[in-house]
Amino acid sequence: MTVCSAPGKVYLFGEHAVVYGEPAVPAAIERRATVSAEPRADDHVRVEATDLSLDGFTVEYTGGTGDRPDVDVPTPLVEAAMGYVDAAVRQARAAADRPDAGFDITIESEIPLGAGLGSSAAVVVAGIDAATRALGEPIDRRELADRAYRAEFEVQDGQASRADTFCSTMGGAVRVEGDDCEPIDAPNLPFVVGFDGGAGDTGELVAGVRALKEEYRFAADTVRSIGDVVREGERLLADAVPGADPQRELLEDLGELMDFNHGLLSALGVSARSLDTMVWAARDAGAHGAKLTGAGGGGCVVALDPTDETETALSFTQGCEDAFRAELATEGVRVEGA
Repeated sequence: MTVCSAPGKVYLFGEHAVVYGEPAVPAAIERRATVSAEPRADDHVRVEATDLSLDGFTVEYTGGTGDRPDVDVPTPLVEAAMGYVDAAVRQARAAADRPDAGFDITIESEIPLGAGLGSSAAVVVAGIDAATRALGEPIDRRELADRAYRAEFEVQDGQASRADTFCSTMGGAVRVEGDDCEPIDAPNLPFVVGFDGGAGDTGELVAGVRALKEEYRFAADTVRSIGDVVREGERLLADAVPGADPQRELLEDLGELMDFNHGLLSALGVSARSLDTMVWAARDAGAHGAKLTGAGGGGCVVALDPTDETETALSFTQGCEDAFRAELATEGVRVEGA
């Protein structure tokens, strides 16, 4: 059995605009999805998801999510989870040139599903890595990130960006602009995450921004403005000491840009009352900045605060189901127990 894990992520800046070729800076966090893969003698795939924000399920099938027995969880949740597993298995088979390879797969995750923290990307990255290694055909990180992106692109009907999968593969902070993806240096940013317990519909939210952008010139200008925020944030990060605790002035400057970014995302209609409430609770508690992270519509916000004040405030904020500190994950996908 081969076991690999990959981290989730938060967006420091740039979600949604990255779909249109603007830069984005996501950062990996130490919340991980862990996938184990054991080759089988047949071509079946048996998946056990003991967490994944579902009630837990086990399913065996022969090559597609439509060919499986009924399981005791809501169908949309099974289809969402299994769609990514299907795509990861196809990519692993192709990478290893083993089109009929079967697997027993177990998935565990500390990352809420659909909350904007990159749960699907982490599962796909860890899954492809575990499956190819289990077949004796490990692939390098650049190919892994590319194959994971292709898997997400397929499941998300062509609306995925490379940001989530590249960040989960490489760890740390990364810069993504179109197909150009590179790790960048970053200090040890004091992330605090608030989760409203919900999840937005990524496809619907992306489509909504696309419609606004096509109809209104000012919406297109808003998307470009998000890109400008990202570029200014990159300039600030370039002057920071990698891996060190950041100075207060840097946190204040980055936080101000995060506030701008949230306002621009709100103008594009992708925030939600719960997210806005958590953002303002974090700011009122003294966070240097706070914004939604991910597609929006529900899910998570991320704030910068080295103290305990923001986490405490969020934990008492109506509509916030969970609040936690999130260390920067300097290591991306890795083999566990090696």
